[in-house]
Amino acid sequence: MRAQVISTLLRARAASATVAAPRFARPMSAAHQETFESFTERYVNFFQSAEDLFEVQRGLNNCFAHDLVPAPAVVESALRAARRVNDFSTAVRILEGIKEKVENQVQYQAYLDELKPVREELGIETKEEIFSS
Repeated sequence: MRAQVISTLLRARAASATVAAPRFARPMSAAHQETFESFTERYVNFFQSAEDLFEVQRGLNNCFAHDLVPAPAVVESALRAARRVNDFSTAVRILEGIKEKVENQVQYQAYLDELKPVREELGIETKEEIFSS
């Protein structure tokens, strides 16, 4: 009888030991990490195909939510999309968003210099240029 009780306890203990404890930490995702080049290409294509203000603003929210500063090609495409849907204020806000994302004034000025031909073509001024007049 004693052997039967011991074997029963051992079986019961083994069964309870196999119950998995809850995991409080999620394992790292095996999801694909997007490269900066594919990110740039994806958003350039997105803004080129945006047909209304909602799409442009949704794309900007998604683009600026990432922990990086978008490439000038993305910004150019976004500026053209904002002007295509005839929303000047969104175009100005794109430049304000870049100013917030970059680390310093030198980087912001580099973006403005690179985008100067596009800004002149589309008639887009920065907030500082608008309010300094």
